[in-house]
Amino acid sequence: MNAGLVLTGLVAGYAQGGALRRARVCPVLSRVDAVAARGELTVLLGANGTGKSTLLRTLAGLQPALGGAVTLDGTDLLALRPPERARRVGVVLTDRPDPGQLTGRDVVELGRLPHTGAAGVLTAGDEAAVDAAIDAVRAGPLAGRPLARMSDGERQRMMVARALAQQPSLLLLDEPSAFLDVSSRVALLGTLRRLAREQDLAVLLSTHDLEPALRLADRAWLLDGAGALRTGTPGELAASGAVGAAFDTDELAFDAPTGTFRLRV
Repeated sequence: MNAGLVLTGLVAGYAQGGALRRARVCPVLSRVDAVAARGELTVLLGANGTGKSTLLRTLAGLQPALGGAVTLDGTDLLALRPPERARRVGVVLTDRPDPGQLTGRDVVELGRLPHTGAAGVLTAGDEAAVDAAIDAVRAGPLAGRPLARMSDGERQRMMVARALAQQPSLLLLDEPSAFLDVSSRVALLGTLRRLAREQDLAVLLSTHDLEPALRLADRAWLLDGAGALRTGTPGELAASGAVGAAFDTDELAFDAPTGTFRLRV
């Protein structure tokens, strides 16, 4: 398997009542082992409240891990200082940004800050990285348009381009299609799978768009709601009954052969 993101015994959750060593630890996920390889699209699945955002925030460095180890291409990701982490990991969150008067290109240029520092002066190499990121998401016609005048789908493409401008090894995305219509959701998944292959990225995203995710992803991480994570190809997890166990309700049942939900009769 290609180098990429490797989780070994990771414990993710929250610490209450002071510094981590003295606080009361509240784990959400315990002893998680998983791999998101370069060149692959990996989807993080699970019902609401199972810990998807907690896991992604931990990997992104937005909250501390409570235990275990995480490596990226063999480097201890948890030990990296924020500037170095920002050069290795691109993050796209659910929140809608307030763009002010920024154009699409202005937003993508922000992705070079981990390389330029606070001064933000772009060299010819930085400008080339910005151009490449915009081209990668096929957003050239959007570059000069104010972000405030873009659709949600167009805006999200620019957020992905900003992350790509960091020239990371890993892309982490938390519900990137939350505000998109159906066709835009599928298009975004297709774009991320293409980028994983073309740029040899490890791409890990959480999503509630279960059916297209199972069709388009190379690998899946499935949270079961009890703090455990199952991994495999989408076909393996569907055939094993793990997807149905995680998502079936009194009204809906997951049909593994078709990869779709059906109403219970």
